Amino acid sequence: MRAPVIAVDGTAGSGKSSVCRGVASARGLRYLDTGAMYRAVTWAVLEANADPHDADAVAAIADKVVLISGTDPAAPTIHVGDVDVTTAVRGDAVTAAVSAVSAVPAVRARLVAVQREVVDAARADAFGVVVEGRDITTVVLPDADLKLFVTADPAVRAARRAAQDAEREGEHPDVAVTEAQLRARDAKDSSRDMSPLAQAADAVVVDTSHVTLDESIAQVIALVDALAEPS
Repeated sequence: MRAPVIAVDGTAGSGKSSVCRGVASARGLRYLDTGAMYRAVTWAVLEANADPHDADAVAAIADKVVLISGTDPAAPTIHVGDVDVTTAVRGDAVTAAVSAVSAVPAVRARLVAVQREVVDAARADAFGVVVEGRDITTVVLPDADLKLFVTADPAVRAARRAAQDAEREGEHPDVAVTEAQLRARDAKDSSRDMSPLAQAADAVVVDTSHVTLDESIAQVIALVDALAEPS
């Protein structure tokens, strides 16, 4: 079959990125983190001292920003022009503003087009690609070869996210606060007017609540390998 396109949506903190990168690495696929692209635009908005809630200002910045996504699953990167913002886009300021920026229709329209270009390039080079985000199966790649929705219990997600933050920042955030933040992010993304977070009708649900990362990756690899089997 042609190089496979795997579209993955899911809730924040569900292990979606780790699963996607693990599958891509195991099967020699490229990997695109679309969330990093929205974070990069948000970073550009904040760098310009623009109000993330000013849709016109955000749209103007998104129209001009140059994004370069590194698609190596072992070391994915994101640049704004020639500035490597891979680490900066994970900061608190960007995290607090990204939902507002992502809700601007002009931002989503621009980035959806860019994301499809990355997928087309991966296919042209005979690579498959795993694309993760919040509207990939429903909007960006509705004809993907495999669609997944990765989720987990909110309490489990909060504990994982808090542990990640503690490892990265050396602090130990309150798990209850982290859970509230995750629920708020999911609510915003699920209720926005354009491209809300939703489970596609034909997506396979991958619940990571009570399994290890390796078990989740193995489950998805089996689904990917099944694509090449004769029907």
